[in-house]
Amino acid sequence: MVELAERVAVVTGGTRGIGLATARMLVQAGAAVVVAARREGDVERVAGELGPRALGVACDVRRSEDCDGLIARTVEAFGHLDILINNAGLGVFAPVQAMSLEDWHRQIETNLDGVFYCCRAALPHIKRVQGWIINIGSLAGKNAFAGGAAYNASKFGLLGFSEALMLEVRHDGVRVSCVMPGSVATEFSSEAVGGVDWKLHAEDVAQVVRDLLAFPGRALPSRIEIRPSQPPKRD
Repeated sequence: MVELAERVAVVTGGTRGIGLATARMLVQAGAAVVVAARREGDVERVAGELGPRALGVACDVRRSEDCDGLIARTVEAFGHLDILINNAGLGVFAPVQAMSLEDWHRQIETNLDGVFYCCRAALPHIKRVQGWIINIGSLAGKNAFAGGAAYNASKFGLLGFSEALMLEVRHDGVRVSCVMPGSVATEFSSEAVGGVDWKLHAEDVAQVVRDLLAFPGRALPSRIEIRPSQPPKRD
């Protein structure tokens, strides 16, 4: 495993699923980790489980002031910030005509606005250490499907944002990657035909993050797709 001693990371949506698996991996590799999610009780519980090098900070990524506060709290607690993992995500699936305005805005604000807010707040600190920004996207960011208009829009937008940001900051020594998983067996996903045994595990995505962080400074894998090896065959 890549050694991350003395590194400081923020993981949004860090109390379950991919975020929790990634936070756990980072702690095991020696990093200090700030776990962020909306509920204070959840972040405190997870930080307690992860140990003394973890801190829980309540943050609703839909609020720019919360994101500013998250980054400020991280730097106050640990002195610097090396790695930002934008993982917080939300999916509500319905036809456009049936989708409420609230559900549309919740997805765009969580999946896209929140990434912008966190990156904008974190970049001055990450530039100082020539660190990483890793955005957890989805294969839904390149493959549209019926009933997923809002989710697709947010994830297509996240991919475009990630690649534009990568081009902006690469000469500052900051590496930006977008990890795009297919179906993952987490609380986020619903039961599908064939159950969940065929799906990726959250730890599989965390391993991609770990491998990215191990790349030498001369290399920049900017877009990573990961999908189940053997999904159910379509009729």
